[in-house]
Amino acid sequence: MKKTWWTRADDLDGPLLGRLPRHAALGLRQAISPETAGRWASRVLAAEADLGDDFGGEQRSLGRPWYAHMETGRAAEYFRDAEASDRRVERVLPGMQTLTLSWLSRVLGGTVRRRHGFCGPGVHVFPPGEKVARRGGVFHYDLEGLGPEHKATLPRAVSCVWMLQPPIKRGGLTLYGTTWRGRANWPMDEEPATQRTTTLMTAGDFLVFSSYRLHRINGFSGEQARVSVTCHAVEVDADIWDAWF
Repeated sequence: MKKTWWTRADDLDGPLLGRLPRHAALGLRQAISPETAGRWASRVLAAEADLGDDFGGEQRSLGRPWYAHMETGRAAEYFRDAEASDRRVERVLPGMQTLTLSWLSRVLGGTVRRRHGFCGPGVHVFPPGEKVARRGGVFHYDLEGLGPEHKATLPRAVSCVWMLQPPIKRGGLTLYGTTWRGRANWPMDEEPATQRTTTLMTAGDFLVFSSYRLHRINGFSGEQARVSVTCHAVEVDADIWDAWF
C-alpha cells in the first residue's frame, strides 16, 4: 500500500479510481479555497439548533449520519427525517451536497447520485476536549451502509472526507494495510500490527478511500473543532454509484 496520492483539484484531468488499489487514499488539494472552507465551517458551528448530538456529545453533525443512527437504534428516525435533514444541510451550506457529489463523480469517473431514502452528504464536528480529540477515533471499516448483498459480492465502495476546518494540532486520518474481505475482524480495540500511513488534510482538501480499508481519526489538541464533510458511496451498476451520509 502506497501513501495517499495527491493532486491539486485544479489539475484534475480525469478519473483517479484506477489508482486506488495501489494507494491508501486519493486526495485533491483545495477542492474549495481555504477561505471558503473556513466560512463553511463557521456557518456549521453557528447553526447550533441544526446540529445533532451522537454518542453522548462525542461528535456532532449537520445532517443525520446513518452509522450513528444504526448503532444507537434510531434507524426509523433517520429515514423518517431524511428529506428534512437534507433541507437543513442545504439551508446552512447551500450547494455543498451537490458539489460534494460532483467532485466524487469526477474522482470516480462515473455517475454519483443520492441513495434513495438516505440522507445526502453531511458534516461531522468533533469538539475539542471530547473523546475523539483525547483518544482518537475507533479502528473501523465503513461497512454500516452496506447490505448483505454488498458484503457477499464486495462491489467497489468508497468514503470521502472533505476538510473544512482541521484541528490546530494532529487529528490526521490513519489508514491501514488491512482491508475487510468478509472476515469477522472488527471492531478492534488495539492498533493492528500492519502497514499504516497517516494523512494530514488542510482546509479545502478532498479525500477518497476504500470503505473496506481499516482507518481511524487520530486524536488532536487545541481549542478548535475538527469539521469535515463526509459521504459514502457504493457502485450499484457499471459506473453508477449511490451515495449517502
